[in-house]
Amino acid sequence: MHAGSLKKEPDRQASIASALRTVATEQAGMAALAAALEGALAEPFAQAVSILARLGGRVIVTGVGKSGHIGSKVAATLSSTGTPSYFVHPSEAIHGDLGMITKEDAIVALSWSGETAELKGIVAYSRRFSIPLVAITAGDASALARQADVVLSLPRTPEACPHGLAPTTSTLLQLAIGDALAVALLEARGFTADHFRTFHPGGQLGASLMPVGDLMHTGDEMPIVAVGTKMPEAVRTLSKKRFGCVCVVDADGKLAGILTDGDLARNLDRNLAETNVEDIMTVRPKTVPRQMLAGTATAMLNEHNISAIPVVEDDRPVGIIHFHDLLRVGAA
Repeated sequence: MHAGSLKKEPDRQASIASALRTVATEQAGMAALAAALEGALAEPFAQAVSILARLGGRVIVTGVGKSGHIGSKVAATLSSTGTPSYFVHPSEAIHGDLGMITKEDAIVALSWSGETAELKGIVAYSRRFSIPLVAITAGDASALARQADVVLSLPRTPEACPHGLAPTTSTLLQLAIGDALAVALLEARGFTADHFRTFHPGGQLGASLMPVGDLMHTGDEMPIVAVGTKMPEAVRTLSKKRFGCVCVVDADGKLAGILTDGDLARNLDRNLAETNVEDIMTVRPKTVPRQMLAGTATAMLNEHNISAIPVVEDDRPVGIIHFHDLLRVGAA
């Protein structure tokens, strides 16, 4: 019988209990990492950020096995957040890929034990050419730690695997410290949402990072009436523009309120022919600035259950954004 085969259906409660133990074990590991960052790990972490932030080249991330998989993700996160980086497998490195690493670069090596034999070549290369080496390891006195310029020593906490063999908590801590480096470097470089959008132009992420000013309707497309407008005219504008709302402006062109389909429905028992728009409009409506990201605007529309929202500048409506606009570009 194959070791992975089952004689019977897994017990539901046992599976849930196992999941809870895994989460609890990994939570304890994360708590230990947070405590280390408030203590002995704080200064090495700051040193690592300083080294990587000053680079004229790229961050080379390396590792073997599960540490290599985590390292590949860390390299991708660094690159997408403004720190040029790529993953080099240590076995490929000693077969020619060392030529990809320059003296302007730095190396981040991941190894839980710090004794990974495959890392010897790339570590020796870093020492020969004085390339900064940052070690992410739980082996304080390991061969990797002894060679590194900076050691990010991770706390040794139990694996979630009941046999203590499968990398689980350990890889989570490696991933977390890698993310922490990426975010600290992002903040140190002043990396903004606009920069992020440059590196993520496609898909929902790219769409959500577009400012609403790039999507809003302006000029003659905007549904606008002035204070004092009779309801029949306001309703005609409401129907013609098809946004489900009309912006109401005062004599200075500032937004005084908004008339929505809902406002109209709630006042059908009134003599609307003799009613001014300001008598039933919603005052102090929700608005957004033109620089607000599309993803944030989408969340705002969903939170308040509205389909369109005015874009304002100096209290004046300069555009209007509809949920369909966000849907069209993939931000919703």
